[in-house]
Amino acid sequence: MWLLVVSAPLLPAIFMVSRRYRIKVSALCHRALAWALRLLRGRVSVKSTHAFVFSRCTHGQADSVLQTYDLYADTHPSLCISPHMSGVLEEVVQRVRPPLVLELGMHCGYSSVRLLRLLPPAGRLITVELDPLTAELGEEIILVSGFKHSQFQVLTSSSAEAIHTLPSLLTDLDEGSREGFSLVLMDHDPQQYLPDLLSLEREELLRPSGCSVLLIRRKQRDLREILDHIGARPDCYCIKSERQGVTEIFCQKGNTGLDR
Repeated sequence: MWLLVVSAPLLPAIFMVSRRYRIKVSALCHRALAWALRLLRGRVSVKSTHAFVFSRCTHGQADSVLQTYDLYADTHPSLCISPHMSGVLEEVVQRVRPPLVLELGMHCGYSSVRLLRLLPPAGRLITVELDPLTAELGEEIILVSGFKHSQFQVLTSSSAEAIHTLPSLLTDLDEGSREGFSLVLMDHDPQQYLPDLLSLEREELLRPSGCSVLLIRRKQRDLREILDHIGARPDCYCIKSERQGVTEIFCQKGNTGLDR
């Protein structure tokens, strides 16, 4: 009886704690389910896109592969960047002429092929994809497009893990590439955009003379965190353009912002 009397005042607190943790567990389960559904839908989309492109394109011709991708995207939901985004991507690659490019988020290999076909003769692409099946199918599409393993490398891991291993990879490349990336394309998890940018800075993987970072925005709120960070660092960053869901930022130590 005395135990009931002592514990009675604690019942509201116990109820509140149990309710709070029940809500947290429920939210966690909801997020896990949403992630699993996105992964499943992504895998289905990648497999169907790959089958369509692989069977209908002219092997060995990058332009044919891209045209087949666009044909698929006209009638099917696709994770590939849109033709308008592709135009912005190509304009930046032609302007920057990067010897070394980092792509975070390979998806179906569409943007990888677009990047590779415009790189200088000695240019190289390193592309990162978390899902092993997506990485495998995307790599096959790159090879079908006529590119060789000497021109690109696929890393199957999280972006954070990949960035951690990149310094050792760059030491095996030619002297020009060891200076770091002059172009980075981010089209993976938007919540990782800012942490990955900070990691690239910390590992000194961005070319000291300047690096263009392209951020793909699929939802309006995707870039809020990273743009707030960029706005607070005018000594290092400036926004060069915001077009067709693609934001280009320029990173350079001691940048005055005059290159806008």
